[in-house]
Amino acid sequence: MATYKVRVATGTDLLSGTLDSISLTIVGTQGESHKQLLNHFGRDFATGAVDQYTVQCPQDLGELIIIRLHKERYSFFPKDPWYCNYVQICAPNGRIYHFPAYQWMDGYETLALREATGKTTADDSLPVLLEHRREEIRAKQDFYHWRVFLPGLPNYVHIPSYRPPVRRHRNPNRPEWNGYIPGFPILINFKATKFLNLNLRYSFLKTASFFVRLGPMALAFKVRGLLDCKHSWKRLKDIRKIFPGKKSVVSEYVAEHWAEDTFFGYQYLNGVNPGLIRRCTRIPDKFPVTDDMVAPFLGEGTCLQAELEKGNIYLADYRIMEGIPTVELSGRKQHHCAPLCLLHFGPEGKMMPIAIQLSQTPGPDCPIFLPSDSEWDWLLAKTWVRYAEFYSHEAISHLLETHLIAEAFCLALLRNLPMCHPLYKLLIPHTRYIVQINSIGRAVLLNEGGLSAKGMSLGVEGFAEVMVRALSELTYDSLYLPNDFVERGVQDLPGYYYRDDSLAVWNALERYVTEIITYYYPSDAAVEGDPELQSWVQEIFKECLLGRESSGFPRCLRTVPELIRYVTIVIFTCSAKHAAVNTGQMEFTAWMPNFPASMRNPPIQAKGLTTLETFMDTLPDVKTTCITLLVLWTLSREPDDRRPLGHFPDIHFVEEAPRKSIEAFRQRLNQISHDIRQRNKCLPIPYYYLDPVLIENSISI
Repeated sequence: MATYKVRVATGTDLLSGTLDSISLTIVGTQGESHKQLLNHFGRDFATGAVDQYTVQCPQDLGELIIIRLHKERYSFFPKDPWYCNYVQICAPNGRIYHFPAYQWMDGYETLALREATGKTTADDSLPVLLEHRREEIRAKQDFYHWRVFLPGLPNYVHIPSYRPPVRRHRNPNRPEWNGYIPGFPILINFKATKFLNLNLRYSFLKTASFFVRLGPMALAFKVRGLLDCKHSWKRLKDIRKIFPGKKSVVSEYVAEHWAEDTFFGYQYLNGVNPGLIRRCTRIPDKFPVTDDMVAPFLGEGTCLQAELEKGNIYLADYRIMEGIPTVELSGRKQHHCAPLCLLHFGPEGKMMPIAIQLSQTPGPDCPIFLPSDSEWDWLLAKTWVRYAEFYSHEAISHLLETHLIAEAFCLALLRNLPMCHPLYKLLIPHTRYIVQINSIGRAVLLNEGGLSAKGMSLGVEGFAEVMVRALSELTYDSLYLPNDFVERGVQDLPGYYYRDDSLAVWNALERYVTEIITYYYPSDAAVEGDPELQSWVQEIFKECLLGRESSGFPRCLRTVPELIRYVTIVIFTCSAKHAAVNTGQMEFTAWMPNFPASMRNPPIQAKGLTTLETFMDTLPDVKTTCITLLVLWTLSREPDDRRPLGHFPDIHFVEEAPRKSIEAFRQRLNQISHDIRQRNKCLPIPYYYLDPVLIENSISI
């Protein structure tokens, strides 16, 4: 008689436990156990519990390869979901086998789990294991479907509602919610997210944290009448009245210095959209800036051509937003422009704006604004640029280039890689909650009752059009971080903390990925010959890039270095890149004039006409300001249940080599964090958005 000692770990999140009946079958190379009920005749599988059982078999089962967990009805109790962390089995010879689950069992079902050793198809020879791989992928492809949300954008996950084969009972301990938040000013179908598969949804703690933080602020705005006020702000200082209660050094600095040229230029380097600016070697014909115009702002003993040749002139071009129609907000037509902004990096180490044009087409009705113009002309011109920054950031850098692309990476992973695949184990921590937050994001931003319809000049269609245009130009090389800095000509620009910190994190991440990949893929032939890997890459090209050859995205990978680069891009996009454009949102947007989402008057067509009154009348009204602030507050404040980059509590890798690589990765991140904090002590505006302790493993907000 062979005795197997079994440990079953239930998740620690509230409501992870179950009252349902759980049984176990063990499969080895020399046989299979009977199905045994796991029951201590007490409270089994409670939240956070690690229960121990003994399974007796008539003979030794050999090397253990698969287990089956059977979840069935217990007595008269209603169906009760269960989150299983893992199962560990100690064989008669003392060897311990680890079977990772880290997933919900919702209905009455059987879940087959493989032993945790990472294996590609080439590493499997047993027919039962090869069939298990095929069946797992087939089942997930039947469950997770690609769906078009908006033509021209990455496709996203469509999951049919789960309908178990037995009648569902409502659990009185899990109250239903109608999806409505008291005081919330926009119509959002949050309730739609309840139909997501439990494995893709927020934990109970994260869900509670998300909505508890949202409700009180929305209700406070409503009670104060701000969400019903369609009037202009009377005074700039009144905008401070809607500042979130929790201020920071950065948010206070923004409110104090937003109108200064030095801070305007600083934001191109270390604000929330730090990937736009590029070195200018030739003034474009559509932006006819002359030396006479800007010479006073370049310093003595130099000229525009000399500064171009020295590499000190930079350009921010918002051409991608040209010609997009606007909508009405609060009964008033909104306005839009696609500006150009020329900047100079001077010997004192500051990036300063020196010329702004509010159209892509020069002409007598499109003057070039200069720092020497009247105070309000120049401030309004800069505010128009900051308005364009709002869309460049929210639509392109944030929503498209992190959220939507990362969701496509995630879905392709779920559909093409089995849990035993090394790439699944490497990447799955970086997909946590991405589908849930994107479902909320689509409800908040891209529906007829959401923010884009009620708080943005461009409306739903215009906001989406910005993303469609951006995706049509997105390239694989632009996502390869070191290449992006070189291509934009900013690889040696002083004071560019975003670049310094992102490269530090990238290098640590690339080294970690290299160690993992080379452990499982000893040769280029192993990469090219992995059909599951190639299917994953092909599906990303087809469903995320929509099959566009000019994107440069690979349709297949043939070498180990190609795979390392690809995987590093995926993880960086899902973690550090998102942190860079998301974490500081509230700090830079709480002071609305620094980041307006709408403009109520047309771009100025002549100099000398702007006053404080016309400036205030151009800014968003009170209601629109509050709606935008409330949504950005909601989507930028990280709820609880965080997992910082490099912290992987779920044990997917069990081999010694990858476990050592994880620990080394964590140590490198700790050093980066220390270096960033030491540097920030000497900065008037600390840059901490890429401090690894603040970077999430995945996009969860």
